[in-house]
Amino acid sequence: MEKQAGGAGAGDGAGANRKPWGSPTCGAAAGDTLDSSLFHSVFSPTGSHVEWCKQLIAATISSQISGSVQPDIGSRDIKVDNTQGVMFYVPLLPGETIQTTVKDVMYICPFSGLVTGTLTVTDYKLYFISVEKDSPFILDVNLGVISRIESISVPNQGENNKGLELVCKDMRSPRFAYKMEESQPDVVEVLTKHAFPLSHSLPLFAFLYKEQFPVDGWKVYDPAAEYRRQGLPNESWTISKINSTYELCDTYPSVLVIPTNITDEDIKRVAVFRAKHRIPVLSWIHPESQATIVRCSQPLVGPSDRRCKEDERFLQIIMDANAQSHKLTIFDARQSSVAITNKVQHRAF
Repeated sequence: MEKQAGGAGAGDGAGANRKPWGSPTCGAAAGDTLDSSLFHSVFSPTGSHVEWCKQLIAATISSQISGSVQPDIGSRDIKVDNTQGVMFYVPLLPGETIQTTVKDVMYICPFSGLVTGTLTVTDYKLYFISVEKDSPFILDVNLGVISRIESISVPNQGENNKGLELVCKDMRSPRFAYKMEESQPDVVEVLTKHAFPLSHSLPLFAFLYKEQFPVDGWKVYDPAAEYRRQGLPNESWTISKINSTYELCDTYPSVLVIPTNITDEDIKRVAVFRAKHRIPVLSWIHPESQATIVRCSQPLVGPSDRRCKEDERFLQIIMDANAQSHKLTIFDARQSSVAITNKVQHRAF
């Protein structure tokens, strides 16, 4: 079931035990701490726990951005130009399309602090790649793994600066800070739309996938070829298409192997006598002894021990097909109590 964007809770790792984004473990210097007024407002929540978590996230984003050293604009532009082939290369699956791309996005990495790069959202994944030319950092998040999307305003950074947190089903919670551009669609709207496609009248990406395979998946299994591999048909068994439209038994394959010495009319009578019309059909045959494994459902004998001569003849033909044996062994997978109950209820034995 899809979950729409909502407030972060303690179970999402956003509670009081979560370390602030500006903590030393995230790569920030020891001096990059929140000022006293901001600390007091954030760590003295006046509203609900959810709102307090939002305040904490927003404040720590602001602290990270304010405390970080801004790169030189000229050198950054040169770096972008030199790594353009790396930055804007997004590996796409067949049928996958890019929905939006945002530059100068800061990923708040829990291990190395702020990482600047480009964020791309497709109809299948979120793809972030850093601006480093040598060994760039890459974060790839399948949209189907996203459980909730949080959009947080960043205080003291202007109206266009936003914070974004994803709560994922694989225990990840990637966080980003970015600047909104009027000419581009909002990242949160695009993510919400494609992370929860069914709620927005969109197809799942599985139906947009356009990979071309050398073999048709619907034709991977060929029953006729499998029966030929087993040496069928032969003088005792034949391949029948009596169930080609699934009218005889809708839970059996369309191609069946049955004894040669039985007519279609007899088969239909046997089907009426078997639960769910599952007549005895061949599943496997020994290449030398011609011993077979035959599957079927229980006969509908009922409490009066009703009989069916066509069904009895069917079983006799199956036994005669193996000249080396004069005994037909029947294995019933049901519990004996279930078999007795079925008989009492006038269904089967």
